Amino acid sequence: MNRIERKFEELKKGGKKALIPFVTAGDPDLATTEMLVPAMFAAGADLVEIGVPFSDPVAEGPVIQKASNRALSSGTTLVKIFEMVGRLRQKTDEPILLMLYLNSIFRFGKERFFRLCTKNGVDGVIVPDMPYEERDEIQAEAEKSGVIPISMVAPTSHERIAMIASSAKGFLYCVSSTGVTGMRSSFNTDFKDFFRAIKQHTEIPCAVGFGISGPEQAKRMAAYCDGVIVGSAIVNLVERDGSGAVPAISEFVRDLKQAVGEIGTLPSAELG
Repeated sequence: MNRIERKFEELKKGGKKALIPFVTAGDPDLATTEMLVPAMFAAGADLVEIGVPFSDPVAEGPVIQKASNRALSSGTTLVKIFEMVGRLRQKTDEPILLMLYLNSIFRFGKERFFRLCTKNGVDGVIVPDMPYEERDEIQAEAEKSGVIPISMVAPTSHERIAMIASSAKGFLYCVSSTGVTGMRSSFNTDFKDFFRAIKQHTEIPCAVGFGISGPEQAKRMAAYCDGVIVGSAIVNLVERDGSGAVPAISEFVRDLKQAVGEIGTLPSAELG
């Protein structure tokens, strides 16, 4: 069983929800990322997404775009990221995922990419610019390597929700709203209807991401699904504190985990 599947099964048995923080590898440098990942696990993270910096991150808002630029400027490469994950594997057995663009995989070489995922302990990959219909581009290599490609579904997916949800593995990444990543003060999505439509077609765990800015929003989102993904709010702290960001991010992750664990369902008035 893949670490992702094992973690969600463990959380479900304990009646808990997953907290999944995101950091951009190499922002401001790889040494800081290498300190941040185990610190976030120690603070309560259940899985960690590591973003691979890219020169044209089309799904990202300005916070993560700037983080990618800082990481590339510091000399971050995919080979160095794999080496870092390999070192992290000596410190933690918790699930680690890479989030990266399809072109990064193609340029690196599919076989080589997934071989190094297996060698260094990467459990899953999230490819935000890969449409579901093109999943076969990496599916065979991923499955052969024991790496789970995480499917993404959005409120605008409509009739495609059934197709995407029914074939998802590991967990289903549920995009909270249209547009790019970034902290939001509010959401226009009807999450009750969104997750009802998803749950009609799959029993796989669902985690919601894009725009969750703090513990209160994380608490509300956890009522609808099995996990909460927080990215830009964490990357924002890295931008603010640089290589000294570990203490502030650890505290933020602790607050998020406490919030996610505080709630099972929202009051019926709020759900209705």
